[in-house]
Amino acid sequence: MLIAIPEVLSKADVVRCREILARAAWADGRITAGTQSERVKNNLQLPEDSPEARAARAIVSEGLAKSALFFTAALPKRIFPPLFNRYEGRANAFGNHVDNAVRTVAASGERIRTDLSATLFLADPGEYDGGELVIEDTYGAHAVKLAAGDMILYPSSSIHRVEPVTRGARIASFFWMESMVRETERRRLLFDLDMAILSLRESVGDNAAVVSLTSTYHNLLRMWADA
Repeated sequence: MLIAIPEVLSKADVVRCREILARAAWADGRITAGTQSERVKNNLQLPEDSPEARAARAIVSEGLAKSALFFTAALPKRIFPPLFNRYEGRANAFGNHVDNAVRTVAASGERIRTDLSATLFLADPGEYDGGELVIEDTYGAHAVKLAAGDMILYPSSSIHRVEPVTRGARIASFFWMESMVRETERRRLLFDLDMAILSLRESVGDNAAVVSLTSTYHNLLRMWADA
């Protein structure tokens, strides 16, 4: 399930993030890579305990908290604190890999199961060439390159890569979520049902059928959620 979520950050928030990241000291991106990923990872990453990372993370977290579409798509139980990466020059690509099944938050030692991965783009497509996030699923490979402030949400079990950046710099925030609903298929059904209810509500209002469907949604969520 690949879901694009527009305008998680406003243009003003993107500018604020970029200003913070512009004065940051970037490090080798392999600091958070697993044993397989570090062989194919060649990018820059902001140390998660740096002042700039904390400041930019607060902006991203605020944007996520305001996004109703993010909540209904991810049904997040726990979110790994957002990280930041940069692809440019010789540190310009990340080959095929799968994200670690469990991540540990350095500051707290908390373990988070990675059901979903997210990339929040902080550079517009015209600022750089290449750098597509390519996600593979049963329907093939999907290349993603979104506007600054937009985010792509996808299963952490997917094989994915970042294509080489040949001009400019690709800057993004990335993180993982443990969902209240672990199974991808169930999350997809709930998302589709919720989107259909919202569409019906806009066109016909809260009539008896819409209320009944809303009840079905919440009863399914009650059945499947580990809150």
